[in-house]
Amino acid sequence: PPSHNLELKHLPGADPELVLLSHRYEELERIPLSDMTRQEINQLVQELGFYRKETPDAPVPEEFRFAPARPVPTLPPPQAPATSGKTLREPVEGEHPDL
Repeated sequence: PPSHNLELKHLPGADPELVLLSHRYEELERIPLSDMTRQEINQLVQELGFYRKETPDAPVPEEFRFAPARPVPTLPPPQAPATSGKTLREPVEGEHPDL
């Protein structure tokens, strides 16, 4: 059965692999499929969060529209730079403090 957001491309002579892309089509991960059975591949696709449609034209529930997209990693809040014991001086008139 077809899965939403999953596209199969047959490349003659190439080893089969699952290529996961970001929403910007940047490669995130490659998973080799050569040593897997069809059943194992179907299970992997389901575990990764792809939505399996009943028919190719079946509607996709809203919560799966962007599946299996992973949430954008959250970055830790910026920390104040460590000081080396030096004190900062006030910029002199005409001086560019950002240089």
